[in-house]
Amino acid sequence: MRKTLGWLLSLVVLIGTMGAAGSTAQAATAAEPAAAADIKDQILGIPGMSLIEEKPYPGYRFFVLNYEQPVDHRQPWKGTFKQRLTLLHKDVSRPSVFFTSGYNVNTSPRRSEPTTIVDGNQVSLEYRFFTPSRPDPANWDNLNIWQAASDQHRLFTALKKIYKKNWLATGGSKGGMTATYYERFYPRDMDGVVAYVAPNDVVNKEDSAYDRFFAKVGTKECRDKLNAVQREALVRREPLEAKYAVAAAENGWTFTTVGNLDKAYEAVVLDYVWAFWQYSLLADCATIPTAATASDQEIWDTIDAISGFSAYADQGLETYTPYYYQAGTQLGSPDIKQSHLDGLSRYGYQPPRNFVPRDIPMTFQPQAMRDVDTWVRNNANQMLFVYGQNDPWGAEPFRLGYGARDSYVMTAPGANHGAKVAGLLDGERTLATEKILQWAGVAPAASLSAEGNAPSLGALAAPDPVLDQPEPREQQLRR
Repeated sequence: MRKTLGWLLSLVVLIGTMGAAGSTAQAATAAEPAAAADIKDQILGIPGMSLIEEKPYPGYRFFVLNYEQPVDHRQPWKGTFKQRLTLLHKDVSRPSVFFTSGYNVNTSPRRSEPTTIVDGNQVSLEYRFFTPSRPDPANWDNLNIWQAASDQHRLFTALKKIYKKNWLATGGSKGGMTATYYERFYPRDMDGVVAYVAPNDVVNKEDSAYDRFFAKVGTKECRDKLNAVQREALVRREPLEAKYAVAAAENGWTFTTVGNLDKAYEAVVLDYVWAFWQYSLLADCATIPTAATASDQEIWDTIDAISGFSAYADQGLETYTPYYYQAGTQLGSPDIKQSHLDGLSRYGYQPPRNFVPRDIPMTFQPQAMRDVDTWVRNNANQMLFVYGQNDPWGAEPFRLGYGARDSYVMTAPGANHGAKVAGLLDGERTLATEKILQWAGVAPAASLSAEGNAPSLGALAAPDPVLDQPEPREQQLRR
């Protein structure tokens, strides 16, 4: 009887213990926070976001995505289009950099310089109307700087719910212009802007700054050498255009948009000096042939390598139709005097209208750049503009007025259109890096300088030969 009672008591105790343990386990489970959803699921949870593909990369998640955008942000009910973007995901605890080249998006993993400096995430957005991010049918009136800035604003608003830390906008060339225009129209979105080599053509018909630039850039020896080759290419127009016709037949090039092969040939030749200083360095002058003794093939080869004979064929222009459209409606375009070509040039610097199909109407809006310039001078806040000393696009830079706050314009000595913070003089490089880190809300990684007695600032992310490749030449402004 005692054994039976004892067994019953033991069973009651055991059941009670299990119940208590179960209650404790349930309480513990309720207290534990729910595991965060995978970043891909969070991104795809944004209405209008869809995945094209995910590409693995060590230390990151890299996504190629589409985001549904209004064709016209002022009238969003009038239809949408899919805008391509990429996301290089590091961690939601890191700052984010909003990058655009102003052209097509690169669908391979890449980091801009600010992304490396702050060791952050990077969102890269394709500019509207660049294929495949083009509405169908395309109403070209909807390709303007406000609509593009509104694309960025809408995407940022959606992503900020996931990436809550500080954000910087950046881009080089047309991308630097894009970052600046975004700040002008939506100044409360970003915590800082780093705009590289961004031209500022305030008065489109006033281009004397470019003439002054070409009169003094580099050395006289180099300038004379380049001018002589350019002149020789027009002196030898007949035999070189014959080579051009052969190349066009071999490659299937046609010239409907620009008008004919002769106009395309001269446009390529007139780009030669500009393109040299945009993409090359003073030291590269040693590779330029001597015009007086160069063969036709040598003249052809140097023009093709620097300007590119495919540039003004229909097939070369097609990709850049949105750029030339914007140059001819809002951005402006340079027109330079080339007195060494007097008597040889038939068309001069051709306007953007010549590079856009005639069925696309274009009307220039002179107030667009004046508005941006005035705003930057009076309202720039936490903006950094970086230029290259020998870059022709820097002849008309952004400037800061008395209303600007915590903003800077810096120039990298000897640099071209690929100028970076890393190429600035020591004091400016340190200041620029410090500001980028400060605006991103992250602490600098201090290390001893070469002398071992003072701290120096550097990028928080380790260099990566794949991620840190520069944007391709095709993603830089074309004259």
